[in-house]
Amino acid sequence: MTVVPRVVLSAPSSGHGTGALSLGLLAALADRGLDVAGFKIGPDQVDAAYLGLAAGRPGRNLDPRLVGPERVAPLFAHGAAGAGFALVQGTMGLYDSIAGRPETESTAAVATALRSPVVLVVDVAAMGQSVAALVHGFRAYDEQLWLGGVILNRVASPRHETMLREALDDVGVPVYGALRRHELPAVLPARRHGVVPVVQRDAEAERAVRRLGEGVAATVDLDRVLALARSAPELTAAPWSPEPAGPPAGERPVVALAGGPGGSYSHPETAELLRAAGAEVVTLDPLRDEALPAGTRALVVGGGLPETYAEQLSANRRLCIAVAELARTGRPVVAEGAGLLWLARELDGRPMCGVLDAVGASRDGLVVGYREATAAGDSVVARAGTTVVGHKQHAAVLTPRAGERAAWRWEGGAPEGFVWRGVHASQLVPHWAAYPDVAARLVAAALAPAEAPA
Repeated sequence: MTVVPRVVLSAPSSGHGTGALSLGLLAALADRGLDVAGFKIGPDQVDAAYLGLAAGRPGRNLDPRLVGPERVAPLFAHGAAGAGFALVQGTMGLYDSIAGRPETESTAAVATALRSPVVLVVDVAAMGQSVAALVHGFRAYDEQLWLGGVILNRVASPRHETMLREALDDVGVPVYGALRRHELPAVLPARRHGVVPVVQRDAEAERAVRRLGEGVAATVDLDRVLALARSAPELTAAPWSPEPAGPPAGERPVVALAGGPGGSYSHPETAELLRAAGAEVVTLDPLRDEALPAGTRALVVGGGLPETYAEQLSANRRLCIAVAELARTGRPVVAEGAGLLWLARELDGRPMCGVLDAVGASRDGLVVGYREATAAGDSVVARAGTTVVGHKQHAAVLTPRAGERAAWRWEGGAPEGFVWRGVHASQLVPHWAAYPDVAARLVAAALAPAEAPA
């Protein structure tokens, strides 16, 4: 049994301010000396990273599509261990699901699986007494959902706030806070920077989170939110564990994990799985480090590395050469998302690592979505025929799309990604907690003797 005070923060739809309020709540409660934890529903690693910055411990994704609905509560219990308060930031609207599976993949479904109360954030800038009908409808729509109360955002005036509170009081819905239009300013670094400001412990990002915490502390009744969180019942799910069936023995190979002083570009569970499988995980900053960590036997570049840093990646020529040499000797190199582009010959005319005989080019618009993919052949990541669910989000594309040995194939699309020697590179980003064998396979490959350079 796991006892963690917790709330899920959601909204009627995107754009109501849930993200800023989530960061502000975590920062405000952490400033009180409370040990807090932050989670993001869905695949968004950027939101998860900022939640981690606000909480002071890794922010984690809870994505039923990527990890399976049965792992959501165990992953939550693992990530919230020892916390005095855990906040789960929803995605889209409370009952929405990108993949069309709201019964298992919506914010409401996750809240139900976590036996957690929901606080609904409502942008009331253009709303009066109708807020009561809106909130009542969300509360009544699913009898299994526990709607604990609301936080009002973009309130126009004291008179407006009084009107809203009276309307909600009539339907018996508590109001935990009311923020004026200026009290949740857009202070975070631009979205194009991805998780880099968090990974690099950027002072601007830290100031922004602190400012949001001050705004929330001044406008939200933190004691009442805590009381609601503490009323959540025990979780019956056992915490997820990265430990394998048997303890690793012998040499611990050095696995370089792309990241920085504030974390990695992978889900936090990736490093935990690698360590549990017997690796010594050492951080490699692809934007600043000019050499691989001493004794590196494998490299992992997670899907959080943003495409917008192509110029900096290209400029780091010494590291590009070192990565190419590591790949040529057959050492395991796993690159997800933009990591694939880094291994290419060039991207938008800039030289990259040159591991893959492919050229990248940025295009307008994004390719976004989940894919159920099958391993096209044996690789360091999976055996041929293994099926995984991953997420894609990219603007740049490679020509060719796949190498002579493709990484993945899926229905309705051409084969994608590259497998060459110990390299597995693809723009598909799976969550390793759903496929712990990936870490075990990579560590085993790292322990194998090096090949002769190609």
